[in-house]
Amino acid sequence: MNQVLSFWLVQNLSGNNTLTLLLKRTEEGFPTSGNDRERVFTLKWQTKEKAVEFVVSSIGLVSVIVLLLIGFFLFKEAFQIFYKAGALQVIFGSAWYPTYDPPSFGMWPLIMGTLAVTLITAIMAIPLGLGTAVYIAEVANHRVKEFLKPLIEMLASFPSVVLAFFGMVVIAPILSNWLSPILSEKLPELLKSTNIPFISTTLADFCYDKLFIASGLNISTAALMLMVRAIPVISSIAEDALTAVPRTYREASYSLGADKWETIWKVVIPASVSGLSVAVILGIGTIIGETMIVLMVAGGAAVVPHWIFDAARPMPAAIAAEMAEAPYQSLHYHALFGVGAILFLITFVLSLISDFISKKYRAVRIGEKV
Repeated sequence: MNQVLSFWLVQNLSGNNTLTLLLKRTEEGFPTSGNDRERVFTLKWQTKEKAVEFVVSSIGLVSVIVLLLIGFFLFKEAFQIFYKAGALQVIFGSAWYPTYDPPSFGMWPLIMGTLAVTLITAIMAIPLGLGTAVYIAEVANHRVKEFLKPLIEMLASFPSVVLAFFGMVVIAPILSNWLSPILSEKLPELLKSTNIPFISTTLADFCYDKLFIASGLNISTAALMLMVRAIPVISSIAEDALTAVPRTYREASYSLGADKWETIWKVVIPASVSGLSVAVILGIGTIIGETMIVLMVAGGAAVVPHWIFDAARPMPAAIAAEMAEAPYQSLHYHALFGVGAILFLITFVLSLISDFISKKYRAVRIGEKV
């Protein structure tokens, strides 16, 4: 054993009497047996494993401490608005006018705007994301899979501001200048020409009143852009969950006479329900926390949306748009931290639900828990 290794072992493992004795014997020229050399080698690697374990544990502990400090700072700043203005009045207040005199800090329009955008996006993104995952994992051949999977995952790397800019300059004008005349003018005229009682009266009036798009910047446009953002997240996680189902499950299903679609619907999907549920919840979490898209495309109106073409101001958009102009330590400043605290609680609850579902259905086997 060379002197460098001996010095390192003495410095790092001098507390071990057996190892110290072996090192002294080696340095003094005494012969050591094969078992002695093996023990030195084993102790050396045990020390390295402990060092790596300590480093990894320290990094994990630092992450937890940072998260706790962020939560503490967030709720400490948000406490002022809930204490001074009243928690119920702040959460369920219907008016968000933080710069008026007197100001109004009702967060209900922001909460409802967030929920409306999330709901519309989820209705579109969840079926498309799960369907894409099923197609890639179970139906597509190898060449199609190798082409589609990187392409879909590449969508997740698109910057949010690029998607928001595309929605603002391309999708919004299409909705307001092209789609709106068709839905609110030509379609009602076509329905009235049928002279059918319900269709020519009630349905035609509904199209005329509700399908007019005053502005392309609304929650539907934001939902379309968020759908592009959420589908790669849902599809990637769901595809991994479907691929993780053992091949023996499929072979057993085929041996019983089931075809491919029966196997997918009755065997593969029930066996991967845990991963699919986590994919959906994480996709919803991505939608709720997205900022730039809803800031640039949702319309920015701090009112409760009542229809899919209404403008709204979701919570992330309110924080991003107003934090720079809110005076430090003012009620407006604390109100924005209150919005952030509510958003933090929503995402935290979604994470807990995801973890609960993952643990509860981790042992799912062919549609039943074992």
